[in-house]
Amino acid sequence: MTAGLTAAMRSRCASTTSAALIRPERTAEATSVARIFHMPPQDTDLYLNSLMYIGVMPPNRLSRQESRARTRQRLLDAAGELFAERGVNGTSVEQIAEHAGYSRGAFYGNFTDKQALVAELLKHRTLREREEVAALQRDATDEQDVLEPLRAWHRDRAEHLTGWLTLRLELLLYALRNPEIRPEVAERETIAREAIAGGVRHELGDDAPADADFLALILHALEDGLLIQRLLHPDRISDEVVVDAAELLLRSWKRPG
Repeated sequence: MTAGLTAAMRSRCASTTSAALIRPERTAEATSVARIFHMPPQDTDLYLNSLMYIGVMPPNRLSRQESRARTRQRLLDAAGELFAERGVNGTSVEQIAEHAGYSRGAFYGNFTDKQALVAELLKHRTLREREEVAALQRDATDEQDVLEPLRAWHRDRAEHLTGWLTLRLELLLYALRNPEIRPEVAERETIAREAIAGGVRHELGDDAPADADFLALILHALEDGLLIQRLLHPDRISDEVVVDAAELLLRSWKRPG
């Protein structure tokens, strides 16, 4: 099971929090404050922000590029949360900006409109998920070195499956209702399928029973169906069902040696 193949067996739904103030990153100072004053994380952030506000504790200076990248990322994270909760059509630009802790102007300083943000969110999450899974096996020496961390990763992902699957389906529904966004959705799906196809070629070589792109399409579509079934039957279907199914199909597709 290669990085290319397992990259499409993807994705953790990152949980993010919003902030009315721009919070400092969790640093040694934040940890020390929390430990000394026995503060919960949200109170620690508020305390540190107040110190920065009155000038007791100088903030870490970010470059213009770093600040813009952080703002953009927080807007994407906020949009992902709200889209999963309210739907794309039920979420306004103002709500996204407020949830991220910014003004409406900050939104339009980074995205031309909500549709542009949806396109960016689709591509960003796909590339991030592919990289996360690929990183699991960079140091792997055999198949088991890959499969065990991948299974653990899927178990961890299952804790956020409802949010992740809700967002994925909501974005697909948005594309169905808005044909102009479909090319971006197609690009996201192509990235995932190409990653799987590369893994299929590596695993099966000349023994593949069909074109690798077609086999990748089967695996990619199977993942969505399995995750929906896992969500509906959590007591009967394993968190690792996607890995189990992919492994089974690859073995069945190999010609007897």
